[in-house]
Amino acid sequence: MSGPVRVAFLGSDGIALPLLRWVCSQPDKAHLVAVYTQPDRPVGRGQKIQPNAIKLWAIEHRVPVFQPEKLSEDVRLTYSSLGVDLALVMAYGHILKDAFISTPRLGTVNFHASILPAYRGASPIQTAVAEGEQETGVSLMRIVRRLDAGPVADVERVSISALDTATVIEDRLSQACVPLLSRNWDRLAAGALEFREQDEALATYCRRLSKEDSAIDWNLPARRVASRINGLNPWPGAQFILGDQVIKAGLAEAGVCGGTQAPGRVLAIDQGALEVATAGGSVRLLRLQRPGGRMLPAGEFLRGCALEPGMSLASAPATTLVSRSPFPRA
Repeated sequence: MSGPVRVAFLGSDGIALPLLRWVCSQPDKAHLVAVYTQPDRPVGRGQKIQPNAIKLWAIEHRVPVFQPEKLSEDVRLTYSSLGVDLALVMAYGHILKDAFISTPRLGTVNFHASILPAYRGASPIQTAVAEGEQETGVSLMRIVRRLDAGPVADVERVSISALDTATVIEDRLSQACVPLLSRNWDRLAAGALEFREQDEALATYCRRLSKEDSAIDWNLPARRVASRINGLNPWPGAQFILGDQVIKAGLAEAGVCGGTQAPGRVLAIDQGALEVATAGGSVRLLRLQRPGGRMLPAGEFLRGCALEPGMSLASAPATTLVSRSPFPRA
């Protein structure tokens, strides 16, 4: 086939914007004929109906946008009429049926934000950080009907440091999509890219996060507490109770104190951090937020705050974020 490949993109999250920009920067290779994204949803405290970042980008670049609530047969027929050669999917939010997956001549491929088969599911970025991983990545895979179980062609890896939040890692993974697609494009466009089946014995699953995941469990080891705080930033956040207020922690690192101190005991308020005992160690909270306030450096937050060494902070058991089998759908 001569001429650029006719591409459809299916996605609803700004993480895919670098990917879209790359496709549109290659007019000799690719022609983006349509964007499919979620319908406009209520956003923020005011719950005002707003388009997502993908739709806004598509409008700006004059790409036709489709926002079906459900992927019905009528929707698929319209999709088929576009003459799509290849579909690229990332964070779409719809489960694709076999007929939809097989409509493009060259198939449907997905960019999943983990090193598969680890962290299949809805929250791979947050969960990888929260679980203390030192590396994650984006996997280029074919879509099948089972959850993120399709064969994988290639992975672009990114590192995770001790002070990286989920927001930081999401940005790195967003950028990582570009070299992943660019080095595989020619073979993908020729239908010659090889995909390898995943090792099911190594599969792990993560789930959609909720507010119930935000409570801090000081009874965990320090590194696990710190990783979980960083991984749950910004959503759903990590929090503890101080008097009648819920305080959010936005950034943390493992400390060196603790030892025999009871988990949850405030150890120190100095050097721009609130240090709290955990199981066999301590965690230094570096960014904190009052209800209705901004996330602040701990030193600024702690000025005038009713916290002092010796106080005890309540703990709540940590929820399970990872499973060897898929979580039940909410």
